[in-house]
Amino acid sequence: MKYSSILDNHIILITGGTGSFGHQMVKELMVYKPKSIRIFSRDEDKQYLMQDEFKSHPISKKLDFLIGDVRDYDRIYAASKDVDIIFHAAALKQVPAVESHPYEAVKTNIFGAYNVVKASVARKVKNVVAISTDKAVKPVNAMGMTKALQEKIILSDDLTKDSTKFCCVRYGNVLGSRGSVIPLWNSKIDKKQPLPITHKEMTRFLLTLSEAIDLVFYSLKHGKGGEIFVKKAPAAKMTDLALAYAELKTGKKNYPLEFIGIRAGEKIDEILVSEEEMRHSIERKDHFVINKEEKIDRFSAKNVITHEQYGSSNTKHLTIDELKQTMKKLQWTT
Repeated sequence: MKYSSILDNHIILITGGTGSFGHQMVKELMVYKPKSIRIFSRDEDKQYLMQDEFKSHPISKKLDFLIGDVRDYDRIYAASKDVDIIFHAAALKQVPAVESHPYEAVKTNIFGAYNVVKASVARKVKNVVAISTDKAVKPVNAMGMTKALQEKIILSDDLTKDSTKFCCVRYGNVLGSRGSVIPLWNSKIDKKQPLPITHKEMTRFLLTLSEAIDLVFYSLKHGKGGEIFVKKAPAAKMTDLALAYAELKTGKKNYPLEFIGIRAGEKIDEILVSEEEMRHSIERKDHFVINKEEKIDRFSAKNVITHEQYGSSNTKHLTIDELKQTMKKLQWTT
């Protein structure tokens, strides 16, 4: 298998493991042979539901469910015993909620990340991959600010890391993840009401859950430590996404939309790599690899820097027909 050499016979810990990322990670790991998978989260109800979801599959014998919070160093230290790989996905990530309660995000996204780093070093974990977001780039909201600091903490040299390798992955909207706009649109369609859109020019990157997990595996295989990995992805106007979804659900083209205004902390476009980061990035066929910035950038002292940022406004936009094909493939409307 493609990633057998880095996944087979390893003990894997997933923080925030009962979320969309953790569910998909377990599904992707079914084709490999991990020694065990520890699902670490603070929600006992979601843990029960997840155990029930996988109970009929052989992978269930390798799942260990651990109640805990990354805010608690002693608990994450205990959970990390004998672990080879940590996928750090625990975070407060709902933009409006974090705007209202920013210090709660500081405790989870910043202090929690430091606890994961400290425990990983103490337990001599081989690899740590942290899940970041486009909102960490040029952040304008509290969630993005805390995730930007999380990246810095994960990749910093604040602790002597010895043999532990740390890297981050960044991606934007994940199709089909929890907290997406689809449940809201479904309720509006059921009531024959217009679909709410914040702004007619808003664009978003679109990545499937499977593609997001593949990016994590890619970074695990190719990371040397200290990098941020970004997968190139198509984008779409939210108006086109809404029209494509409504047409599949109702058979009607040009379903009515309602523009309700931008929420606090929300951007019109997403950015995955800033123009400043492009100076120390490597572009590959399907990825950008952002390397750690040197203390002195000697290249920029001698050259004019004209790199363009990588954002949802300047990448390929999917058409309504292409969006419908994607949704059918993901069985969004079944």
